[in-house]
Amino acid sequence: MRKKFSTFFTGRIKFHLTHKKSNPKESIETMEIPESSNVNSAISEIILLWTKTSIAGNIILNHDFSLGLQSWHLNCCDGHVASADSGSLQGVSAKTGANYAIIHNRKECWQGLEQDITSKVSPGATYYVSAWVGVAGSIQGATEVLATLKLEYKNSSTNYLFLGRTSVLKDRWEKLETTFSLETMPDRLVFYLEGPSPGIDILVDSVVISSSSLRSIETTNGACLTDGDENVILNPQFEDGLNNWSGRGCKIVQHDSMGDGKILPASGKFFAAATDRTQSWNGIQQEITGRVQRKLAYEMTAVVRIFGNNISTTTVQATLWVQIPNQREQYIGIANLQASDKEWVQLQGKFLLNSSPSKVVIYLEGPPPGTDILVNSLVVKHASQLPPSPRPVIENAAFGVNIIQNSNLSDNLTGWFPLGQCKLSVGIGSPHLLPPMARESLGPHGPLSGRYILVTNRTQTWMGPAQMITDNVKLYLTYQVSAWVRIGSGAPGAQNVNIALSVDNQWVNGGQVEIADHRWHEIGGSFRIEKQPSKVMVYIQGPSAGVDLMVADLHIFPVDRRARFKHLRNQTDKIRKRDVVLKFSGLDASSSFGTFVNVRQMQNSFPVGSCISRTNIDNEDFVNFFIKNFNWAVFGNELKWYWTEAQQGNLNYTDADELLDLCKKYNIDVRGHCIFWEVENTVQSWIKSLNNNDLMRAVQNRLSGLLTRYKGKFRHYDVNNEMLHGSFYQDRLGKDIRSNMFKTANQFDPSATLFVNDYHVEDGCDTRSSPEKYIQQILDLQEQGAPVGGIGIQGHIDSPVGPIVCSALDKLGILGLPIWFTELDVSSINEYIRGDDLEVMLREAFAHPAVEGIMLWGFWELFMSRENSHLVDAEGNVNEAGNRYLALKREWLSHAHGHIDDQGQFCFRGFHGTYNVEVSTFSKKINKTFIVDKDESPLVLTINL
Repeated sequence: MRKKFSTFFTGRIKFHLTHKKSNPKESIETMEIPESSNVNSAISEIILLWTKTSIAGNIILNHDFSLGLQSWHLNCCDGHVASADSGSLQGVSAKTGANYAIIHNRKECWQGLEQDITSKVSPGATYYVSAWVGVAGSIQGATEVLATLKLEYKNSSTNYLFLGRTSVLKDRWEKLETTFSLETMPDRLVFYLEGPSPGIDILVDSVVISSSSLRSIETTNGACLTDGDENVILNPQFEDGLNNWSGRGCKIVQHDSMGDGKILPASGKFFAAATDRTQSWNGIQQEITGRVQRKLAYEMTAVVRIFGNNISTTTVQATLWVQIPNQREQYIGIANLQASDKEWVQLQGKFLLNSSPSKVVIYLEGPPPGTDILVNSLVVKHASQLPPSPRPVIENAAFGVNIIQNSNLSDNLTGWFPLGQCKLSVGIGSPHLLPPMARESLGPHGPLSGRYILVTNRTQTWMGPAQMITDNVKLYLTYQVSAWVRIGSGAPGAQNVNIALSVDNQWVNGGQVEIADHRWHEIGGSFRIEKQPSKVMVYIQGPSAGVDLMVADLHIFPVDRRARFKHLRNQTDKIRKRDVVLKFSGLDASSSFGTFVNVRQMQNSFPVGSCISRTNIDNEDFVNFFIKNFNWAVFGNELKWYWTEAQQGNLNYTDADELLDLCKKYNIDVRGHCIFWEVENTVQSWIKSLNNNDLMRAVQNRLSGLLTRYKGKFRHYDVNNEMLHGSFYQDRLGKDIRSNMFKTANQFDPSATLFVNDYHVEDGCDTRSSPEKYIQQILDLQEQGAPVGGIGIQGHIDSPVGPIVCSALDKLGILGLPIWFTELDVSSINEYIRGDDLEVMLREAFAHPAVEGIMLWGFWELFMSRENSHLVDAEGNVNEAGNRYLALKREWLSHAHGHIDDQGQFCFRGFHGTYNVEVSTFSKKINKTFIVDKDESPLVLTINL
């Protein structure tokens, strides 16, 4: 990774340009820097000078195409060199010299320009890549050009190493810069440029790959410019007193000890205390303006503890206050943890600035007033890029094999033991069929034994049958959980039954079901373990003390999730494709012979969107990825009531307006999330303080204000979010308020589809939001006249299993309403497993006829609600999960080619969406665009040639 620099200065700059075999003393250059220059501009000039002086060390032959395409190879495409003499593309002139290469007739994204550099690269050396690139052709918005290395090995597979990318607009040159280093050499090494969609030309002005390095940069007064490996924080351990630090609304004091010598620095000689704090936001701060750059990820590590006020533990938080040139303020939470008065703890987090700030301050806050925040050290550095997580190697996965011993109780209670003082015995009379969700995964199965475990003398809810499974569980496998359960008589109302796992004494949810009768009920769920445990126990718990519990045929088995994909592809072909007949007129019999048809789908019309936030759109890399890969949007917070009216009467629609403007510019449809949120801890304090009459008035004002302002601009609204998990407005204003919200919203904006929206509907792990309860809630709303038009399933899911998700969709599908996954995200430390989880969810949704749209709850690192759920890292690199998403997007585009038949027709079956057809005859080429809508009957189109 190339170094990043950031500061402001004036004067003369002196630097070393050191080549591999040169004498540093012989390679000193100087450059005059104008007053108030940003060092980034200066560095660009230095790098340009460095590049010019490094051409002799450039390992690329014919780097500026002055010899045409000599030494270059075209990878399955065509190309030529444009010059002032031979003619260049209209409006495009060379960037650095007289010539540039145009690579055209590209049929695949990977096709481009390449050069063999095998003999010119040495293992262990670092090489700096700099290429001026552009694009031309039929393109809207930005696209990406990628630099890649192809590593070929004898008697082995070919590997590809992604080096870097840059976003390019039509008719503009952009610089692609990156570095690489190889520990070992392949038999053949090829550098190439690729990336844009088929049909888009790649322009290359020049390419430099050099082992030269900028060894050091220093100003004449001796002050070093900060690079990515140095601490942004000045005086980080308070060895220079409190210089560069200040109190944020409080006092700060330097100490070498406190508490009669009981509190000493964890390292170094000193620490600082933020004292006399009267507000939770008071703390210690440092301004870091000019020392951090936008679009770079930074890691922060602080060693902290608390003191005083008789508080032993409380939250300490690191926050970034950012002011951008238009005076808008942003508060970015970096990290928080429970700090102690007994020991020093390490607070760690990451942050990224999307915009160019005019002022940046980092500070520590959080404890209640009167409690001191102690800081021993604080470090902020450019975040190191972790290598991609390897694909897990799982030997002998034994898919479908039950890891529970004596599940059918053929050996009485061998393998089982009572958790607590309850009693276990064996009964007869349980179902002989596998539960439906397990049957869907396991396929044909013999009859069950009919035996069950009867649990009596239960004096605590957690008491039940248990079994140790430590040696049977394998890391990174996804396990499906299934059983029949039943409760005894005398239960005080509905009872929750839970299959749980204790993984090193941490509770893991394996599935839940609510039981209010004396029938057998299916319970199902899933789990995965990603860190090696020392002890894993499964147990069944839940009913009230004194209520007997019955458990039959507990199955826990690893699922081959990819084995289901063939079935899902077949389902997808049935419901997401349509037969198309292209009829061609204007051709005689002789000219139709040899006429070639090439059909390419440009866009799938199925809605796949993402959550975005106002701060994201200041980052052009984020915007480019978003507009290229999504066709719907939803705002993370900017439409929520607590955002638009945090203080009563102070309305803020600016952020939502700017997000809407972006979506309108790129023809992206938008969901409105959300008008109200029923969960009490999301409701503003000023709303909670209103009496019921004023609260009703505030609700009506919210409806009229929001929906009048944005009438016709949001395709959907989540009317009252998470009504299965909260009841603030219903408790205060009565049951009718929910249906009235729907009816009033429909009156103000009849064009918007009104949704219910909730979580844990699809995964079997929350009895409050089972499909059955969701269905009943929707029916109750409809009975009260609420115009419910859609069902939102949020989709914050862990270790998804297809048949469990599909079962929920089947149940909800009986209502005949469109189902959307509205906030889909998956989480895993391992990017391959994260990709598997995402692929399961996307395929299940796309293959189900009731699902009409999918919204991801973000994709960019540091801007997700869950850890380890991103598809793109903070600096714009797509990870394995992101590649899996992009691969599915490509799979869901249809392409066909061939000759017109003797009927003058060309037939194919393709996904719904927008297509381009190119018809080539002996004398001409004709291009037409057409749309394939959703319909059961074939689409017949006549094209006049």
